[in-house]
Amino acid sequence: MLHSVSKIDWKDYSDSIPVFLVILVMPLTFSIATGIAVGFISYSALKLFTGQGRKVSWLVYLLFALFILRFLYLKAL
Repeated sequence: MLHSVSKIDWKDYSDSIPVFLVILVMPLTFSIATGIAVGFISYSALKLFTGQGRKVSWLVYLLFALFILRFLYLKAL
């Protein structure tokens, strides 16, 4: 699975930071779903903050909002 990591453009931080966070969060939380959620959240946020928001699909932003709501709901419990 880590073979595809060598194909990532590590010079583009808006793409590489979410990948790094997914790789880091999955084993630390023992949850693939949490890792994927962190990846969607960080990817969407970084694209918005770097001014590349139009390159991202509306579906990614929808998932971004749903994952934020999921974490807020779990925090409230």
